[in-house]
Amino acid sequence: MKNLKTNYMKTELDNPIIIGASDLITSIDMLKKAEENGAGAIIYKSLFEEQIQLEKYQFDEKLSEFNDIHPEMLTTHPNVEHAGPREHLVNVRQACESLSIPVFASLNAINPETWVEYATLLSETGIDGIELNFYSIPKDSERDAKQIEDEQIEIVKTIKQKLSIPVSVKLSTGYTNILNFADKLDRAGADSLVLFNSFYQPDIDINEEKHIKSSNLSREGDYKESLRFTGLLYNNIAADICSSRGIFTGEDVVKMLLAGASCVQVVSTLYKNDLTQIGEIKKKLSEWMDMKGYDTIDMFRGKLSKSKINNPFVYKRAQYVDLLINSEELFPG
Repeated sequence: MKNLKTNYMKTELDNPIIIGASDLITSIDMLKKAEENGAGAIIYKSLFEEQIQLEKYQFDEKLSEFNDIHPEMLTTHPNVEHAGPREHLVNVRQACESLSIPVFASLNAINPETWVEYATLLSETGIDGIELNFYSIPKDSERDAKQIEDEQIEIVKTIKQKLSIPVSVKLSTGYTNILNFADKLDRAGADSLVLFNSFYQPDIDINEEKHIKSSNLSREGDYKESLRFTGLLYNNIAADICSSRGIFTGEDVVKMLLAGASCVQVVSTLYKNDLTQIGEIKKKLSEWMDMKGYDTIDMFRGKLSKSKINNPFVYKRAQYVDLLINSEELFPG
């Protein structure tokens, strides 16, 4: 097999296939199985501040459920409190101790002070780096885009000043100008940008007339927006670029590397094809490199980024306009 090594977040990976944060691999057995199947690194399941807040609320509610059962009793339980992030921190530490491949933590917080607090606690578990998941759902019309972005930039700056480990930012596509925000994150010290996150979205069952949960698994071909911005950002920021969302096959990985990614994150393809898909992806990547005569990933990484090609319109709307002009190619007859 070809040399598939790559550098990401100041860490050398044996290959560019990173398992993204999910519930798929949280047990030690599954983590070891992921390593055995050839994962280059693992992003451990996200620590969600919202989940901790909800669990704490439910815990406190349960403790006080029978407080008034006897007039002389203030509570029927000893003075205990919710463990907060401690269980998650123990699990992350066990993952780091059990695996020989790099383990990165994932954090999704709400309040600025909590971002810093939880990031600090995670950094003490032995992780190789931390991934910050920024996702701000507009809840009112008073906060403008600049205010939201400025707050997130300050969070990155503060965490970078506080921690000695590398810090990445996993982005959604919901920014007015992703390129501008990426540049700000780069100057704020982010070691990597992950393009892009997938989130649960609300859905409605019209027969039952109620809200329902919908799957957030990516579909094959969903990688194209990530490919576009990977190609646009390569050589324009110092931070590494990790492509994510809709990456299912070795061919998809080759495309992302040609656009300029240092590595990719996969999740949905593992849910659909199991962990052996990692080996299939690596095999296809190695076969393609052999066919093209590439000994290392660095020999072709970014070859088809905007900074390396002669056609300046490939990553713009020219292809869309061309399809409109030549629509008979799409819809013959």
